[in-house]
Amino acid sequence: MSNPTFKPSEGKREEFRKYLEKNGVMDALTKVLVNLYEEPEKPEDALEYIRDRLAMQAGIETYNQMKSRIDECQARIDALTQELDELKLSLEPPPPVEEEAVPLEEGFQPMAGDENPPEDMPPITDEAPIDAPPPEENPDM
Repeated sequence: MSNPTFKPSEGKREEFRKYLEKNGVMDALTKVLVNLYEEPEKPEDALEYIRDRLAMQAGIETYNQMKSRIDECQARIDALTQELDELKLSLEPPPPVEEEAVPLEEGFQPMAGDENPPEDMPPITDEAPIDAPPPEENPDM
């Protein structure tokens, strides 16, 4: 999106050129362009060639190296996610088995606090029956 009619002043151009030289940009670009010129078989993508050579000069990974590493990391993430899901499943308790209610057999009495005692049974309490004689006291004590 540059303006083709815009022409920077000569002073600004010189200032920018000095800035690029001071920071080693001119030397790096020159070396990469010379290497590209001297290549016997020119690469299909010249921009990728320049980008990768500049990355190598700067001591950082190239695009393809980073992409390869990202793909390896994604595969590792996928494998670990699958392993985690399997471990979660192995730790989950089995679903509860619904048991059918078994009727009380004859002779068994419901326990105190039973929510559904048989209608013909008197409620069970800790108190002594009213018509029972009081317990005898032991005179030997």
